[in-house]
Amino acid sequence: MDYPMVQIQAGEIDLRDDRTKREWKAEIKPFLLAAHPVTVELYCEITGKSLLAIDHAQKPVVSISWNETIYICNLLSQQAGLQECYSISEDGNEVSCDWNATGYRLPSEAEWQYACKADTSGYRYGELDQIAWYNENSDGVTHRVGQKVPNAWGLYDMLGNTWEWCWDLYDAKVYGPYRIFRGGSWAEEARGCGATCRRRSHPSFCIDDLGFRLARSVAP
Repeated sequence: MDYPMVQIQAGEIDLRDDRTKREWKAEIKPFLLAAHPVTVELYCEITGKSLLAIDHAQKPVVSISWNETIYICNLLSQQAGLQECYSISEDGNEVSCDWNATGYRLPSEAEWQYACKADTSGYRYGELDQIAWYNENSDGVTHRVGQKVPNAWGLYDMLGNTWEWCWDLYDAKVYGPYRIFRGGSWAEEARGCGATCRRRSHPSFCIDDLGFRLARSVAP
């Protein structure tokens, strides 16, 4: 399968939760991150489902829950002969991640933000119309991946086009199993398309502007 991954070097990133005003710093180990979100074509290759519309093949797959992304990551790891990252309980309610496994996984939100900013300091890594599909230029639909200007590390569509699920729980004490997604989408206003914008929902939630991007850990 042709799925280009970008080597992301180690570093650190400052994160912030605007709801609680909490700030924290995260150390980032080297990892691989896909150059663009998972496409409909790749999703169909992994799952064996039929590609119903050829003109959608290179668009991001959407309407996919966090729970399904975990399953797909493990399935792709199996197909590639790699060690699965996720262990899932029989009822599906408990998921753990082996960060040392060689297989595919979701990025942590710290990894996602670090990769999105690509050593820039602002809310975005470039002029919004040049780097992202959002509500003022998308015509109300998703677009083929890789059509906008990438960030300095060669990552496309980190902002706009589709929100992207991350691994992390948002706030287990308040929101229970809710998971985080990042990046904004074709339907989002400009203010929602920024490197530090955080959203969350139940892991069974899916909607037509929410997809995901694959990551892999790098052996020490």
